[in-house]
Amino acid sequence: MRPTTQLAVRLLQADDQGRERVISFQSRQLKAAERNYPVHDKELLAMKYALIKFRVHLLGSKPFVVYTDHASLRTAVNSPHLSQRMARWLSFFAEYNFRVEYKPGKLNVLVDALSRRPDYELAHISQVTTDLYDRIRLGYRDDASLGPLVRYLAAGSDAKVEWLTPRQRARLYRYEWADGLLHYRVEPEDPPRIVVPNDEDLKYDILMEAHDAPFSGHLGREKTYASVSQTFWWRHMYKWVATYVRTCETCQRVKPAGHASAPLQSLQVPADCWKSMSLDFVFGLPADDRGNTGVVAFVCRLSKMVHFAPVRDTVTGNEVARLFMDCVFRHHGLPKTIVSDRDPRFTAAFWQTLFRLLGTRLSMSTADHPQTDGQTERVNRVLEDTLRSICAEMPRSWDDRLPMVEFALNNAVHASTGFTPFYLNGLRHPQVPLTLRGRTGASVISGGRLGKPFPPKSRT
Repeated sequence: MRPTTQLAVRLLQADDQGRERVISFQSRQLKAAERNYPVHDKELLAMKYALIKFRVHLLGSKPFVVYTDHASLRTAVNSPHLSQRMARWLSFFAEYNFRVEYKPGKLNVLVDALSRRPDYELAHISQVTTDLYDRIRLGYRDDASLGPLVRYLAAGSDAKVEWLTPRQRARLYRYEWADGLLHYRVEPEDPPRIVVPNDEDLKYDILMEAHDAPFSGHLGREKTYASVSQTFWWRHMYKWVATYVRTCETCQRVKPAGHASAPLQSLQVPADCWKSMSLDFVFGLPADDRGNTGVVAFVCRLSKMVHFAPVRDTVTGNEVARLFMDCVFRHHGLPKTIVSDRDPRFTAAFWQTLFRLLGTRLSMSTADHPQTDGQTERVNRVLEDTLRSICAEMPRSWDDRLPMVEFALNNAVHASTGFTPFYLNGLRHPQVPLTLRGRTGASVISGGRLGKPFPPKSRT
């Protein structure tokens, strides 16, 4: 018997070898009044329920045993303090010939499936929070410009428009107040972004998280701005981002100056993500603890999503095939075409045979012009710059940071598409510590629409 919010009982009979065999299970929910019974009475109610349900098997039979995980039931009959309800039940029990034995709950588990279904149990939920949004809320109090606007939106029907400046009145329809945070729409159809108060330390902390963190990758001005503006807004934010990236000490120290290159021959744009991909190697990195000195890069030619894997300079076509299956195939399936250079690793018989068996055709780059595959060459350059930025203090740890670099590039808005690779592949933006409490995106599943690239006029 296991009464909680339900009653559950079972009837057992010993076989010739003394093993207990189940004859029947019975259960029901407790009624509203019964749920208010003390635990002792609930246990007695379960015993009464079992005797009623199994009456035809138990009445007039040999002595039988009632097992319970409530030890006090063994002395219930002899208790000097009986309620009227218990007295009625005990008179009913007198019709039967049984004894009560205690069985610990961990041994009385067969009825758990009836009385303690795991999907009815409360799960322990661990929620990750950050103090960033509390700092933003506190910052509104000291902001002479945003303070009146916050008071107006939070006051509801008691608000007075005289609190606002003429500029705020004209743009009032773009502001929202939710969860103690002020939100602003750059354009009426844009998702709302959290307004950051005029606090320099707060703004620098946001930019540091969006640019310097390992999962941010020390990316350039445009990508950093696109990342921050997905969630936050403040006046002249683009200038703040540009200044921050331009004066980043790590970027100045490890990234080479940009230089013009010859125009690249373009390949046909695929119609869907991972229908066509390119791959290449980056070698010459410091040897890590496992002897890896290079990275193989797999790049979707439409969404620009990347997957990286560390390799040795002696990597074989067989090993690359396994990395391809592990990094690309298990997530995206097989592409129709793979763009590569004429490296012997890709022209090996095994590689060609693998593609032929899988129905994949290997598209080769133009001979003696590796920049035909300009997309992967560009990814290689960004990969090297990013690894240098986040591994400047510990160069041999680059393989441990490779997942962070992959995340940073996939979470950055690409200039050629106007979207992040994550968004083009899954129509959603992944959560990062900077956005744990943000409410800035419409759900595609719940009816939201595909967002649009950030227009130049939104750079305020």
